Amino acid sequence: MFSKILIANRGEIAVRIIKTCRKMGIATVVVYSEADADSLAVEMADETVFIGPPPAAQSYLDASKIIDACQRTGAQAVHPGFGFLSENATFARALAAEGIVFIGPNPHAIEAMGDKIESKKFATRANISVVPGHVGEIDDTAHAIKIAEEIGYPVMIKASAGGGGKGIRVAWNRKDVEEGFPAVKAEAKASFGDDRIFIEKFIESPRHIEIQVLGDKHGHVVHLFERECSIQRRNQKVIEEAPSPLLDAKTRAAMGAQAVALAQAVGYDSAGTVEFVAGQDKSFFFLEMNTRLQVEHPVTELITGVDLVEQMIRVAAGEPLPFGQKDLKIDGWAIESRIYAEDPYRGFLPSIGRLVRYDPPAEGDVGGAIVRNDAGVREGDEISMFYDPMISKLSTWAKTREAAIDAMGRALEDFHIEGLGQNIPFLAAVMDQERFRSGQLSTNYIKDEFPDGFHGTVPTAFQRDLMAALGCAMHRVITQRAAPELLRQDWVVIENGDKRLVRVTNGGNAFAVEFLDDGRSLRLEDVAWRPGAPTFRGVLDGRRFTAQVRPAAEGFVIRHRAAQGRVLVLTPRTAELHEKLPPKQAADTSKMVLSPMPGLVVTLDVKVGQEVRSGEAVAVIEAMKMQNIIRAERDGVVKAVNAAAGDSVAADEVLVEFA
Repeated sequence: MFSKILIANRGEIAVRIIKTCRKMGIATVVVYSEADADSLAVEMADETVFIGPPPAAQSYLDASKIIDACQRTGAQAVHPGFGFLSENATFARALAAEGIVFIGPNPHAIEAMGDKIESKKFATRANISVVPGHVGEIDDTAHAIKIAEEIGYPVMIKASAGGGGKGIRVAWNRKDVEEGFPAVKAEAKASFGDDRIFIEKFIESPRHIEIQVLGDKHGHVVHLFERECSIQRRNQKVIEEAPSPLLDAKTRAAMGAQAVALAQAVGYDSAGTVEFVAGQDKSFFFLEMNTRLQVEHPVTELITGVDLVEQMIRVAAGEPLPFGQKDLKIDGWAIESRIYAEDPYRGFLPSIGRLVRYDPPAEGDVGGAIVRNDAGVREGDEISMFYDPMISKLSTWAKTREAAIDAMGRALEDFHIEGLGQNIPFLAAVMDQERFRSGQLSTNYIKDEFPDGFHGTVPTAFQRDLMAALGCAMHRVITQRAAPELLRQDWVVIENGDKRLVRVTNGGNAFAVEFLDDGRSLRLEDVAWRPGAPTFRGVLDGRRFTAQVRPAAEGFVIRHRAAQGRVLVLTPRTAELHEKLPPKQAADTSKMVLSPMPGLVVTLDVKVGQEVRSGEAVAVIEAMKMQNIIRAERDGVVKAVNAAAGDSVAADEVLVEFA
């Protein structure tokens, strides 16, 4: 067994690998860029090596720097994690030439399966059903248009070396190909150092189901069942689960057998994933193979009890798999939610900044369920524009799917982040949707369920009661401390324009709440809150909850899951005066093009005096390895251009002004 392993990655996966190495008694070396100098992985590793500036091409994608770090530290093996050099056969061979073990599949398997173009050719020869498409390389945009029209729209434009949702566009027409093809090439070059592209038919309303495989160097290959990864946005997975609510035992066995056969045919000898696109009728087609550990591997570990990182290390050291297919069983159900630094209220655009507060839920057994949080950050850390916007991966396990979803909902309630946009409210909204709970999923889920974008959810009856009760309880606690002579029991509560009469009395950590309009009484108990605290925990009417709270003029802003309200707690006279206030007018930005997110200006394609049509591309902004095309929302003549290619811009910064 190895005594020292170098981790050629960053963030949560580097931390994840360190934890397994510690368990196995293996020392770790972490390489890091300038942006990651103060990261959790650097803090946890036994040794660290600086490898360059933040751009991945100058640090994490520079194989020579990784090999030099191994030689300087005496690391015997390299675990590449996912992304970066994890599917680079040249890197694996370069390591072998220096006597360093690559903890991943052999170079032949990487070349045959890791390359999306070659994998489709290989699968076709192996008589495995594949999605129709063009599996050769594409010369330029004109060639891409020709191929797309031969296949028939819609098509997917994909980076051959892609992964993690990067380097993918769906094209519905010729214009989409004209704009999408060069954008995908640019993303592929920036993220993977390989700008080869292929095009395949986009199957509408599909499900994304993948099979986890694991092979050793003695010819043994098993599968560890499936993961459903259909909840996606921008072709990047957001919520995953294992097993899939679609599959029955027969379909599961058939997909598993195909995945194992493909892995055996290529001599696969590590952890990998065979991805399928599945129809609602349980038909399935080979999509691609990821020759590495997947981001969503925790859900497989939770239902099988197998540490995939440990098995990768043992296989790389030459050990045979300690189990066969018949030894593997599905135990319970697991859900994973990816916590991203992005603003779901603004089209899920990346959000860069500091984690002013980072308070994840408690991990471990929580009343029959298990909570696990894979993270590479701490409170105070910076989320950089140079890398993937993931903050952490929150997973829950329970005996049934319904219980796992319920556990996830509560865990998301308990997850508190401040300082940047994050998608926790959106994830909570999905957990509460009947369609998700029923298992009726597809890769169109977010588009179908949130066609106009995400704007939170309308408070339920319980949430309306919760907001009113919490507003009055917090107001009472603050008044008792600051001005007890002003203490009263009866209040007018206005929540998002809805007026209610509420009476609140308290004793210790419990409050009696009466809604005087309809005569109902509730009990607010086990209260855990103090003035200034950002979360309010307790039990209302027998239901345990956590709400995010912050003070506002004459009340509070309260969020429970995806429902948020500004709650005013007023005397009757103050409530009367509020009704006379004129509505606040929003600022007019109709003559401006604003940057929807912080990032780097790649191109700014207009100049002063130019006529611009609605929908015309104005600029391209890049952040976290994604390029976003900014379009004009109206016709107009350009009056001013306030940025240029190469500039860093903030969210809502004015890029272009119209006359």
